[in-house]
This record gives sequence, C-alpha cells and structure tokens, in this order.
Amino acid sequence: MSDTKSGDDKTLSVTPKKTLTLKRPGLEQGTVRQNFSHGRTKSVVVETKKRKFSLPGDKAEPVAPSVFTPKPAAAAAPSPVVQEAPKAPPPPPERSGMVLNELSRGEMEARRRALEGSKAREVEDRQRAQEESKRRAEEEERRKREREESARRQAEEEARLQTEAESRRRAEEEARRRAPQAAELATVDEEEEVKPRRPGGAGAGAPVRRPATPEVARPAKPTKGEEDRRRGKLTLNTALSDEDARGRSLSSMRRRQEKFKRAMHNEPREKVMREVILPETITIQELAQRMSERAVDVVKFFMKQGQILKPGDVIDADTAELVASEFGHTVRRVAESDIEEGLFNIADRPEDLVSRPPVVTIMGHVDHGKTSLLDAIRNANVVSGEAGGITQHIGAYQIEKNGQKITFIDTPGHAAFTAMRARGAQVTDIAVLVVAADDSVMPQTIESINHAKAAGVPIIVAINKIDKRDADPQKVRTELLRHEVFVESMGGEVLDVDVSATKGTNLDKLLEAILLQAEVLDLKANPDRTAEGAVIEAQLDKGRGPVATVLVQTGTLMPGDIIVAGNEWGRVRALVNDRGEHVPEAPPAMPVEVL
Repeated sequence: MSDTKSGDDKTLSVTPKKTLTLKRPGLEQGTVRQNFSHGRTKSVVVETKKRKFSLPGDKAEPVAPSVFTPKPAAAAAPSPVVQEAPKAPPPPPERSGMVLNELSRGEMEARRRALEGSKAREVEDRQRAQEESKRRAEEEERRKREREESARRQAEEEARLQTEAESRRRAEEEARRRAPQAAELATVDEEEEVKPRRPGGAGAGAPVRRPATPEVARPAKPTKGEEDRRRGKLTLNTALSDEDARGRSLSSMRRRQEKFKRAMHNEPREKVMREVILPETITIQELAQRMSERAVDVVKFFMKQGQILKPGDVIDADTAELVASEFGHTVRRVAESDIEEGLFNIADRPEDLVSRPPVVTIMGHVDHGKTSLLDAIRNANVVSGEAGGITQHIGAYQIEKNGQKITFIDTPGHAAFTAMRARGAQVTDIAVLVVAADDSVMPQTIESINHAKAAGVPIIVAINKIDKRDADPQKVRTELLRHEVFVESMGGEVLDVDVSATKGTNLDKLLEAILLQAEVLDLKANPDRTAEGAVIEAQLDKGRGPVATVLVQTGTLMPGDIIVAGNEWGRVRALVNDRGEHVPEAPPAMPVEVL
C-alpha cells in the first residue's frame, strides 16, 4: 500500500501492480505523466529531496546517490524487483547527488574581513609586546644607572665625612696643645701684675697657686665652620657640614659692632644734609622720605606748632619749605610748568627766518556782522551752521590775496565768551575791530579794544553795515575817540575802512590794509624747527575722536609728531585744513584740525 500522487487522481487506492520499495527519509516520490504526439504517454517517477541546512563548520556527510528506474508502461511482472544502490560509487564530477552548503558573497566578505582583522590584531599585539619589552629594558637600564650613581655619591659622602672628621680631630688636638701654653702665659702675666702690689719681703719667693684656667675646659674657641661664617667666606665643606647652627653674616656683625659702639660712647648718628626738591604740593610721608627723616619726627614737629596732622596729609610748598629748613636741609622749589623749560621760546637765528602770513582776529560786539564779513571774504556761508546766527566757537580760516596768504580767526561776540575773545587776541598779529554803523560802540566792542591793547597788537577798524539808511560812520569814529582809538580820518594812526558785508563793498581795501599792516610788522618764522602753536578750540567728535583746531606759530607740524598741550599729550594722526582737505604738513601761521 503506497501513497500515489498524480496529476489527475488524488485518491488513495490499492495498486498491487506498484513496486514496493523502501523510502529513504527526506525523500518524496511522485508520478508525472508525459503526453507525446500520436497519443503516446509515459509515466515518470519523480523524487523530491528535502534540502538539509547545515551550520558553517559542520562537516557534510556524503550521501550515496540513488538510481531509480521508472516503471515501463507495458510491464506486468507480478513480483517486485528491488535494486540496491552501489555501496560507494565515485560521484561523477559533473552532477552530484550530495547537497552542498554554499556561502553567500556577504558571508565570504565577512569572513575575509574577520581574517584580516585578526591578522592586524596579531601584528599590533606583536608590536606592543616588542615596545613593552624595550621599555622594560630601558627602565631596567635607568634603574641600574641610578643605583650606580647613588653608590658613587654615597662613597664620596663617606670619604668627605671621613676627611672632615680627620681635620676636626687634628684641629681639636692643636687646640688642646696650645691651651696649656696660653694658660701658663696668662698665669705669668697675672703674677707680674700682682707682684708690685705686695711688699717686697713677705712671701716674695712663694709661688702663687691659682686654679686651673677655664679656657681648656670650656669650648670657647669656635669651630672652623663658624669661623668661616664669621669671616664671610662660604666653602663647600662648611656648606655641607653637619653643623646646622646658622651663623651671622659679615654685615650683621658690623652693624652689631657699630650699634654697640654708639651705645657705649653715646654718640648721636651723623645728620646728613640734603637738597630737598619741593613741588607745589607734597605729603608729609614723601617729605620725610626726601629729607631722610622719620615721618613720626615730622608729625611731632607739627604737633609742637599746634597742628595735628597725619603722614598722609598734603601740605603746600611754603609749609614744606619751613619744615625742611627747621630740619636743616636746603630747599629747591619746582613747578609743573618747569617741564616746559627748554621746549618753548627758543631763539632762532636770523638767517633761518622766512616771511609768514599774518594772523588776523576779527573782534566786535554781538550781531555786528563779524562772521558775515568773514563769509564775504571767504565766499562761503559759515553763518548757517551756527545756532541762532551766534558764533559758538573760534573758527580759523586762510585765504589768499594777491599771492599772499592771510589767516583769519573768528571770535564770538556774545557776552558769555569773554575767555574765547581773550584767547583769540593772544595768538593774533592784527585785530580787526568790526563796528556796526547803525549801532555804534557797544560793551563787547569796548572789551575787544581792551583785549587788543592787552595783547599789544595793532587794530584795524572795519565800520560795517554802511549800506543801511540809518548808518552813521562818523558817529562811530567819534565814539572810538573816547576809548583812545584814533583813526586816520581823525588824525590818528589806526586804519579804518567802511565796508558792507552784504554788498561786498570795500572788501579789497580791507584786505590791502591788512597786508599793509603786516608788511609794517615784518612777520617772520623759522619753519625748520620743532613746531609750536596754540590750540584755538578742541572738541570730541563722535566719529573722529578728539579734534583740536591748532594755529601753528613757528616750525612745521607733520603727521606722526607728538604734541603736548598742558597735562595732555598725543600723536598727530592727520592734518585737515579749513576746506576739509588732508594736508601733509602745516607751516607757520596755518590753521589746521589735528586728529
């Protein structure tokens, strides 16, 4: 009874015609019917083998191939025929019935990488072992050298200690040998001192019995190392000796001896007279240091005078001079302005002087047309930038007339700017006094006259606003006589010009009068020296930083120069003229902005 599987009949039936065979495990048989042409058919037995999956590393057992013969169609043999497979036929090389466990490409690649990694680890382990052995050998060599060096140093130390002990023993023997001789000499000296005091007959021949001197018993003689320390000489033996007691230095011994002598003789310390330099203000502590005195003594001096002061209190130069004089010192007074000695007012040689443009300051009462007059001369509008038409700063400008340059300084005329007008009058050569023909002489006009006279500069009167109907230039000239300003038309020496800033009337005559006055003054300066000048104004610009308007009076100022103004100093980064152009240098009488 067998299980028959066919394409068209799937029922179980008993077929005595089937051949009985033994089934191998893992094998399944089936019958496949083949149809050919002309109605021919053929049944074929098909065996299906189940694939056995084996793990990597397991040995595949060889399976003997089985040969099955299909049943012939016309055969009707009643007895089954069983064919035994050959026991060990050699498998054909082309087709084998053995199932092989083939590895995929990924598995082979993984095995290859694992093999390479193991080889690389073996190489690294071998190198690490070699380095470790090399390091152990070097460590062993270093320890060996250290042991040898330690043994050598120990032998040298033992030899040195033995030498020092021997020298110390010889020194002690020498001290013991000399001690009895010194004792005998001391005994003889004492006997000689005692003999004159005793009578000549009584016991003159009897020897004087004295106890043994203590010099031998006590170690009064210092050791050799202490002697060397007191002598100030340090040797290798004394530095490495076993004596831990530290001796005094040579300077300490000298100070001790000097102190002992002063205490014995009660001698006061010699006072040293010094030249004390006194600034404008100084503290008591600093004054005491400059006099080489104690600050306590200076404070006591003030307490005797009825003043309670501390060493940190500040006193003026006069008080410090009195204190220094009381202590017996000489005084030399100095001031902060002394630092400028040798920097300014240096005399120039006449052959080095060359002509320079005049510096003209425009002064006058508020709203008399000073800036408008300068605007007409410069052909530029500088009034529009001022607040309310009032000039708030000193503007410095330079123009050219007939090939000659003229530097103008515009000063404010308001009553709040007296210091600016005074500063402008100090740096000028010629003062142009602007008076309105319709307003006559006003308080700031009188003040400008006084500033010009204090500076000692000549005055040129410019009577402005003559184009107005109520203008009266003659009234202006008459009122100037009351302030000792005598114009030429009134028989004086002061030049006067009638001008109109709005119409541009007689501006050429004003410039010619300025050039004439400058020719009379014969203004000269030396451009080949250190630059000196005056700061007209200074401000802090947000974009450019500190900006100062400087009028160079002598010398030449160039970028990179260091300038000093009072307590402040700085380096010139750039020079800008009144037209906003960068210039490489600033000769005498040229106004520039210094950045």
